[in-house]
Amino acid sequence: MTTADTEGDSESAGDTDPSLTALVKVVLYKQLILLVRYPVNTATQFLTLLTFFVLVFFGGKAIAGPTITDSLDGIIVGFFLFTLSITAYSGLAWNVTREAQWGTLERLFMSPYGFGTVMGVKAVINVCISFLWGISLLLLMMLLTGRWLVINPLTVGPLLVLTLLSVLGIGFLFAGLALVYKRVENLFQLVQFGFVGLIAAPAGTVEWLKILPITHGSYLTRVAMENGVRLGEFPITDIGILVATSVIYLSVGYYCFYRAGIKAREKALLGHY
Repeated sequence: MTTADTEGDSESAGDTDPSLTALVKVVLYKQLILLVRYPVNTATQFLTLLTFFVLVFFGGKAIAGPTITDSLDGIIVGFFLFTLSITAYSGLAWNVTREAQWGTLERLFMSPYGFGTVMGVKAVINVCISFLWGISLLLLMMLLTGRWLVINPLTVGPLLVLTLLSVLGIGFLFAGLALVYKRVENLFQLVQFGFVGLIAAPAGTVEWLKILPITHGSYLTRVAMENGVRLGEFPITDIGILVATSVIYLSVGYYCFYRAGIKAREKALLGHY
């Protein structure tokens, strides 16, 4: 074998090595293409959330008057967190169903990166996209109401990331259910309504609510944005509880997703919808 042949074989082997950077680029490109290629669906999803907020704000203002104004900061932060949660959750839970409908789910399992890695990258990109959606909606809500909240990136950013980790755990759990049971769209929608209760739960006054997903992170984010409290000013126990619950929910959700993938392969369910 000549030196040229050896170099050629080395280059070919290098070309076939899976690159995580390449995977990120492909997944990001696909997500952006889906948003751009179906503009009506994308715009409708965003306008639905904005319209819902407008109805709550102006309708509540007409009925309740000053009462709605007093709780306006909490409503804005709540809608902001709801937008982030829905986008991050649905990107995982609904993605498995769509891949099965498109007939591409088996290809993801045959990826050299591994199905778990592919879905993990999708989860990270979904969180990034959810931040774009959430920040856009937040700016519009503050513009419409004239109420400008304190947004310290060094405080709000870490709190939101930790809060969304528990959302991703829920997303992985239901993505696993979709792998095995396929038609679970109605259950997905019920969970989305459940996010409203978790975000609005009074974790500041009821201690045991802090162990629920989203709830404690929602409370800390609301305090930070309403009162300008910095990350280092929160009690270390509150931050510790947020980190622990986020990691636990993410780990449990991903483990359930991993086990569901094994079950789906054993029962040959990947090619069915």
